[in-house]
Amino acid sequence: MVSKVFLGLGSNVGESEVNLRTAIMLIEKNKQVVLINNSSLYETKPYGPVSQNNFYNIVVEIKTEYSPTDLFYFLKEVEQEIGREPAERWGPRSIDIDILLYSDEVVCNDIITIPHKDMLNRDFVILPLLEIEPDIVHPELHEKVNEILISSMEKTIISKKEFRL
Repeated sequence: MVSKVFLGLGSNVGESEVNLRTAIMLIEKNKQVVLINNSSLYETKPYGPVSQNNFYNIVVEIKTEYSPTDLFYFLKEVEQEIGREPAERWGPRSIDIDILLYSDEVVCNDIITIPHKDMLNRDFVILPLLEIEPDIVHPELHEKVNEILISSMEKTIISKKEFRL
């Protein structure tokens, strides 16, 4: 079965835009994944308490035959190939790839939580997601994401630019 998935990617170590392009290229190279769409590239202030460089973030839409858990492990391999090393929570990283939504599934186990548990608190996730899919419905809340009150969300976006692959 093929599932529609949204991934959030971010980088703030090294050449961030190159890291994002490389991650997307490695994801797309996999025969079990088809890249459908991507958002603009967003420069954002770091999220969380750690002092660090600004991030570059993007959301991509894929179709895949992977199960949520198998996709998670594949994406961790992509992160390692780009040079991601274990780091403190919300700390600097060469690449971070999160599964935001996996079709309309809700998954919560020791390995993964989908929808991403913190996505509604992050403007650098919600705005690029809505750029790709303006009417997307949150599978747990059963509401359109663009109608969920997110006024308390920390504003981190500095700029936005077109991102062509």
